[in-house]
Amino acid sequence: MSSSAPIDSAPNAPASIDQSPAWRALSAHAEDMRDVHLKDLFRASGERHLAFTRRAAGLMLDLSKQRWHDETLHKLLDLARDAGVPQAIARLLAGERVNRSEDRPALHTALRLPVDARLEVDGEDVVPAVHETLAHMAAMVEKFHAGQWRGATGKAVTDVVNLGVGGSDLGPLMVTHALADYRPRDVHSVEVHFASTMDGSQLADYLTRLNPETTLFVLSSKSFTTIDTLSNARTARDWLLSHLVNGDGDRDLVMRQHFIGVSASREKMCEWGVSDANQLEFWEWVGGRYSLWGAIGLPIALVVGMQNFHALLAGAHAMDRHFATAELDDNLPVLLALAGIWNVNFLDVRAHSILPYDGRLEFFASYLEQLEMESNGKSVTNAGDVTAYSTCPVLWGQLGPNAQHAFYQLLHQGTQAVECDFIAPMRRYDRVEDNATRAHLKAQHRLTLANCFAQSRVLMLGDEAIEDDGPRPLHKRYRGNQPSTTLLLERLTPETLGALIALYEHKVFVQATIWDINPFDQWGVELGKKIATQAEQVMASHDGLESLDASSRGLIEAIWRAEESY
Repeated sequence: MSSSAPIDSAPNAPASIDQSPAWRALSAHAEDMRDVHLKDLFRASGERHLAFTRRAAGLMLDLSKQRWHDETLHKLLDLARDAGVPQAIARLLAGERVNRSEDRPALHTALRLPVDARLEVDGEDVVPAVHETLAHMAAMVEKFHAGQWRGATGKAVTDVVNLGVGGSDLGPLMVTHALADYRPRDVHSVEVHFASTMDGSQLADYLTRLNPETTLFVLSSKSFTTIDTLSNARTARDWLLSHLVNGDGDRDLVMRQHFIGVSASREKMCEWGVSDANQLEFWEWVGGRYSLWGAIGLPIALVVGMQNFHALLAGAHAMDRHFATAELDDNLPVLLALAGIWNVNFLDVRAHSILPYDGRLEFFASYLEQLEMESNGKSVTNAGDVTAYSTCPVLWGQLGPNAQHAFYQLLHQGTQAVECDFIAPMRRYDRVEDNATRAHLKAQHRLTLANCFAQSRVLMLGDEAIEDDGPRPLHKRYRGNQPSTTLLLERLTPETLGALIALYEHKVFVQATIWDINPFDQWGVELGKKIATQAEQVMASHDGLESLDASSRGLIEAIWRAEESY
């Protein structure tokens, strides 16, 4: 299907979703549900877990601890239909121009299509180009793993530093950490590092420890104009050239052997000095925070190998197929999205915590913070009207076992209502060869799961979860009734991780569809970059200070005085 097809609104859709019959019915229903406690909902039905649990693509989604019942879900599904969610899913996956403000499709799902698939956009099948880039990546990875990618002095590269920020950093960082157990054996060892901070602190640390002869940098930037990434790239280039250039011919050799570029702008990569052979393509129709499935995922492939990278894509594609074909009431992304809509828009729960109970998912909450808040942190509809309702909640989180000793106090006894997502693999340590060690590690995994389930139980039931019946002072009481979702993976594998990430991507899209906002642009981010450039020019030139506000003037003048003192 061509992306030039118009974007139709839902049949009989109202001017604003909050004026729809389904929204009004939910608002009235929420008043009836406001004082209903989760413990009473569980007491009323022994089949509640089964009724609100779904499975797909190696994941199990338990929504039984949400503050809803069958009638609530039926009304939410009516809202999804009123908002045109089924039609929107079809448009997204068909490559239509769902990114309205930039007038282009959002084709991250095309990056994980199998090689024999076909997706025509503006008269061109995009799948061959996607797999051409994957093949280029595979050739690079094979060269690294064979110890054949050599630096300017002939030594094999042992360290790769990914220079990116936002989607060019968070996704690859999260996945490489999560799948570290899947490093291929019997290959040349390549360590992958990540540097994203504009101040250079991360990069400076690496440059004091790494060997310039055996270090390569991946410059990941969709536009290849991102100040954060390019400032780090210039520092890396100067470091390499100062150590490795002895003659006129050495500079070209250093640039050719020590830099790879990933961008949608071949012209700018060439201008910067990245050789043609070391450029990987990144298309305008993929947003940065949705991009780990393609060339931005090179660091992932270097860590886990191309076979496991393809497995990651296959897991995401399995979730794509489920998203496309499952009925709304069995559709994991739709149901997860509706739980969020219910909490944010009808129960006034506007904080959402992501709590993985597996150390390999240490960076998953950070990844979702960008995915959800950069996508749906919007207050203007696709028609250009200010929304009369809340959109994306504040998202935050940490590894659950650590968070229990940090901010769970607020979850249990604070004044803020918080929705929580608990995430854990059902099985772990099956691949540990030593029997005694495996037994100890499995016992630790059981302890971790016990904590995961216990925390969601107390958040749900409050004092009723505590077996003793003795009186307790008020400061030891737990109110409970905090909504949560539990997501279990059969195992944490490349396939299930791919499905998990795709699940949240599609959840974001469904919520954006209902809120009638565009999840694929980020004009607030672009404005921040523009204003930062203006401030930097003033600081460097000492010209234009009078055009700024009093606070900015005072802060910049303080910096000037500090600079004069050293």
